Amino acid sequence: QVQLVESGGGLVQAGGSLRLSCAASGRTFSTYGMGWFRQAPGKEREFVAAIRWGGVRTYYADSVKGRFTISRDNAKNTVYLQMNSLKPEDTAVYYCAAVLTWADITVPERYDYWGQGTQVTVSS
Repeated sequence: QVQLVESGGGLVQAGGSLRLSCAASGRTFSTYGMGWFRQAPGKEREFVAAIRWGGVRTYYADSVKGRFTISRDNAKNTVYLQMNSLKPEDTAVYYCAAVLTWADITVPERYDYWGQGTQVTVSS
């Protein structure tokens, strides 16, 4: 069982930065791949970024590539999402999620555990 708690969301102007954190419970955190998703009002939940358990392999949605960076600290049971050059279209609730089987990692249904989400609002 893994419990996930996101933090770090807020209101920021376009061009600004935020760093999201996701703290995980459980001693098996390092065996899970971790992902970030987001969901804007009236839209489906979409993949943002993912990182494998070792922290070396990372994957990004084209819409955030070059602006967002995912990382993890297994000693702290925490995964991060550094978001730079934010745009109004990045406004959404951001969720972190844990996946045990690394396959189809852009598909929300593949993930085993989810956090409650944190709101990110980017003003123009």
